[in-house]
Amino acid sequence: MILTGFNEAMDFLFLGLLVFSVFCFVDAILRREDAYRAADKNTKQFWLILLGIGAAINLFVGGGFLLLTIIAVIADIVYMVDVRPALIRVTGSGGGRYRGSSSDGPYGPYNGGR
Repeated sequence: MILTGFNEAMDFLFLGLLVFSVFCFVDAILRREDAYRAADKNTKQFWLILLGIGAAINLFVGGGFLLLTIIAVIADIVYMVDVRPALIRVTGSGGGRYRGSSSDGPYGPYNGGR
């Protein structure tokens, strides 16, 4: 009875890791090639191969070989906390929020009282 609950929890964990891995892979696909070079974060091809292999491992192996799953998750985490923010900084796209200009005030652009 306890093992059944534990197995179900592990299934949900590995499903979450698969979704996370696929999200990282799709996000890497959607980023521009020159942004990787401008951010000095290897190449787009490198990250697509690494994240694609990680997604395949999570899809086909799952929890069967835990070491490969851990390596794939580490690659996903590195992409999310290091590479993706650098790409967003370089391209200025991401987050979906309007950033405005440095002269914008709370009610729109400040034009010096003109």
